[in-house]
Amino acid sequence: MTIPHTTRGKARERTSLAELAVLFAKLGTIAFGGPAAHIAMMDDEVVRRRGWLTRERFLDYVGATNLIPGPNSTELAIHIGHARAGWPGLIVAGACFIFPAMLIVGVIAALYVEYGTLPEVAGILYGVKPVVIAIVAQALWALGRTAIKTPLLAVVAGAGVVAVARGVPELIVLAAAAVVMIVLHTTTRRSLAAVIGGAAVPTSVKAFGLASTSATFSLTTLFLTFAKIGAVLFGSGYVLLAFLRSEFVERLGWLTEQQLLDAIAVGQITPGPLFTTATFVGYLLGGTPGAVIATAGIFFPAFVFVAISGPIVPKLRRSPVAGAALDGVNAASLALMAVVSWQLGRAALVDPLTALLALASGAALLRYRINSAWLVVAGGIVGWIATTIRP
Repeated sequence: MTIPHTTRGKARERTSLAELAVLFAKLGTIAFGGPAAHIAMMDDEVVRRRGWLTRERFLDYVGATNLIPGPNSTELAIHIGHARAGWPGLIVAGACFIFPAMLIVGVIAALYVEYGTLPEVAGILYGVKPVVIAIVAQALWALGRTAIKTPLLAVVAGAGVVAVARGVPELIVLAAAAVVMIVLHTTTRRSLAAVIGGAAVPTSVKAFGLASTSATFSLTTLFLTFAKIGAVLFGSGYVLLAFLRSEFVERLGWLTEQQLLDAIAVGQITPGPLFTTATFVGYLLGGTPGAVIATAGIFFPAFVFVAISGPIVPKLRRSPVAGAALDGVNAASLALMAVVSWQLGRAALVDPLTALLALASGAALLRYRINSAWLVVAGGIVGWIATTIRP
């Protein structure tokens, strides 16, 4: 039974592991479009449809994922699992969100090794992308109504949009938003030091590194290399591309430039987290064992970081100073989503049919509250049919 949507108030206390597994396995199978789209779908399922979290609590977790390295949407799934079912839920939600994408990418990698080319999925993506834009836009509207609680937060969000659009790094935008809100609430050295000290834990992982320069392939080196990437990577898929090129093309010499580009392409055209690019690389280098080891390596830090930071988030909200910082981060996080959505929209809405798909999906979400999963499936079917019959 669907629990009525609420943005505030007390959500149902516990969720079974089976419910978490089913939901996040479904999301991992149909969540195209990158982190912004994944977050939008989680908002639809977890806040609007099931009432597992209030929208304010959901936003706090979104903000928290932006402050630690790793795949934001996967970390959000892990946060939700921990909030709803404790430590077992943390593992089940994260693993079930990752596994479908890992399986799909693994199959594509096997076909790639066998035939030397990537399967054609352009038609499906042609129809899915405009639906994803509508889902993200609806989520931005709903989340924004909760996050932008004051005119000041609206100014912070607007400034964040301008800064990101002008190329300011995401982490700087988030940090600046937090500092602005802290300064406006308190200027005492003790309070400021406490907040900065708490934020130093996740960023200190930047010091982690590996000295190995051996070009001899081993599963251990594969795991450690991906674990390093997962532990220090902030930012978009383009940042992931830079890390993979530095490690696997230049330092280890295990991949060619073309193989690397194909690996990134597979991560972008498949549902679920982009970090399953590691599955493709691992399969190319070490078959099925390599795919499993690489996937485990790149996602392992996310589980660790969420396990450390997750219990702290509710406590931050109870602190006036830390709560103000979290409000600023939440507003800036929505600014990041807005800029990404604009960029995705320019690439997705390319003709009258895609524009119609986006408008129809938006109307269905707002008027009839249709499950976003069905809209993604319908968009894929329409896209495939349209590109098949097109001369």
